[in-house]
Amino acid sequence: MILALLLMLALTPPPDSTEVLSESVVTAFRPPDKIIPAQTLQGERLERLNALSVADAIRYFSGVQIKDYGGIGGLKTINVRSMGTQHVGVFYDGIQLGNAQNGQIDLGKYSLENLESVTLYNGQKGTAVQSAKDYASASAVYLQSRTPVFSGRKRTNLKATLAGGSFGTVNPSVLWEQKMGENVSSSLSAEYLYTTGRYKFTYSKRDGYDTTAVRQNGDVRALRVEQGFYGRIPDGNWRVKLYFYDSERGYPGAFVRQEPGKFRHEDRQWDTDFFTQGSLYKEWGDWHLNASFKYAYDYLHYLSDPRLDVSTMYVDNRYRQQEAYLSLAQSWDIFSWWDVDLAGDWQFNTLDADLVNFVYPSRHTLLTALSTSFRWTHLKLQGSLLHTFVDDNAREAGAAAEHRHEWTPTAVLQLIPFDNKNLTFRAFYKRIFRMPTLNDLYYTFIGNKYLKPEFSTQYNVGLTWDKHWIRGVFRKLNVTLDAYYNQVENKIIATPASNQFQWTMVNLGLVGIRGVDAAVGTSLVLGPASADLRATYTFQKAQDFTDPQSPWYGGQIPYIPWHSGSFVAGIDYGRWHLNYSFIYTGERYEAVANIPENHAQPWYTSDLSLSRNFALGRHELKGTLEVNNIFNQQYEVVQCYPMPGTNFRLILSWIL
Repeated sequence: MILALLLMLALTPPPDSTEVLSESVVTAFRPPDKIIPAQTLQGERLERLNALSVADAIRYFSGVQIKDYGGIGGLKTINVRSMGTQHVGVFYDGIQLGNAQNGQIDLGKYSLENLESVTLYNGQKGTAVQSAKDYASASAVYLQSRTPVFSGRKRTNLKATLAGGSFGTVNPSVLWEQKMGENVSSSLSAEYLYTTGRYKFTYSKRDGYDTTAVRQNGDVRALRVEQGFYGRIPDGNWRVKLYFYDSERGYPGAFVRQEPGKFRHEDRQWDTDFFTQGSLYKEWGDWHLNASFKYAYDYLHYLSDPRLDVSTMYVDNRYRQQEAYLSLAQSWDIFSWWDVDLAGDWQFNTLDADLVNFVYPSRHTLLTALSTSFRWTHLKLQGSLLHTFVDDNAREAGAAAEHRHEWTPTAVLQLIPFDNKNLTFRAFYKRIFRMPTLNDLYYTFIGNKYLKPEFSTQYNVGLTWDKHWIRGVFRKLNVTLDAYYNQVENKIIATPASNQFQWTMVNLGLVGIRGVDAAVGTSLVLGPASADLRATYTFQKAQDFTDPQSPWYGGQIPYIPWHSGSFVAGIDYGRWHLNYSFIYTGERYEAVANIPENHAQPWYTSDLSLSRNFALGRHELKGTLEVNNIFNQQYEVVQCYPMPGTNFRLILSWIL
């Protein structure tokens, strides 16, 4: 019914020919009035990074830690400002990706091939006409897919890409965009990935000698297909998307140095994910409306066999998640300097699993957000209040947790002290909570239905200085600096119960995070050559204040480095494009106990790519050669999960 309504609106002709929009109009929401600035990679800059997945690209943002369990097939999750993976919302075309089972989104599943931009917001996006979900995370990552744009009289855009390289990687993809009418277009994107995931790495044996081993069971076979429809209506637009992902992969597992080769790690996982979603944006004078819907089905089959790996228990489980979601957001421009926004979301989740004594939980979530913004020449203010109501049900009487509701506020300030607007100051306060996942509450022999939600409190002050020049070598200079303090209360952790095979979830944790994020970006022009440079730096002191009696009280939490940073340089000369990227992660601890045995050395990687565009008549061919980890750094993001050394990738793209 919703799809039929969208199509009817799209096919409605404009009142007269003078209102027909030109071919260059981008069918998207109005430009966001940002109070909290974002870190964004988009367009050519995003394409140049030596990145295969979204997780690879996000590593270049300040304040971010990526947990990578090794190779292309390993799980990849994001942690922003040390608050935990489950406090990060991931949005695809404005609608949140969900996982009610464990709250984690594997960013390794999402390719950059069809993405227009990747954006990270700390706190919240803070723009008008956004869903209540946009207010409901401590930080958020927004993935924006390509919107078809046709130049001149073109009605078809076609791009075919073939990538291949180390580890037996083969990665073909195709993008077909079609203009279906004056106001309707479509996009079909398909991609296949195969890799053996086998790579060599070095390690030190007990006797101190270095030797070489080969990473096993990291193969991946994955297929992604996306179909999108886009339309324009008078003073608005709409879009509908269908997404399908199917994969089989091996999980390499931890490498035990003391007994290399003993543990084969033959764990396998099969995933089948499908969702359809859509949104409609419409303006009536000073009133703006955005309506969204989504249905998602996720299937996961996990197999672990102790006959192949003596370190594991036998597991052969299948999980099925379903999600239904509706959102209605509206904004009123009371005056040119004052607007009021109201959004309401409803979400329904179910989880089925073939586990013994499983309670088959379901969850209704209602979110209501009221927000207001004031915008003057030198001062912008925004305040929001979010109400969250969660009601769980279970097949067995008395097995479900009690319903919960919480009120959480946010306040944002932006100050521009001078008329030239080069310098901007900002500050925000945000209080938010995350509900325990269905695994936390109901997983057989582990779940605890009496868990309390985790609460996070964020304080942030910062500044931005931005300057542009028309002539000279330097054309742009952008500097951002933020200092923050975050606190996570009622941290949910797992503790052993009657034996090592039965654990239970409890509220124990209290974490305090003090940090500084800095970024500098500049653009230069040197005769026929141009360059874009960007550097980021992060300092974080993330302390565990869970147990005052613990000898590790106040210690740095695991896997959070005190110092980290990145540097990216892109140089253009005619049809040639050179890109260099560097990532540094400083010393850290790999366990709660901050002792020498758990101390991890710093690591860094350098990546290089060279590409050239060739004109083939009216078509274009682009060739790219990538060399990753050019100094063959041997490192581990997660203990006992070695990462690849030097590796290569060759990419050929044909653009019609």
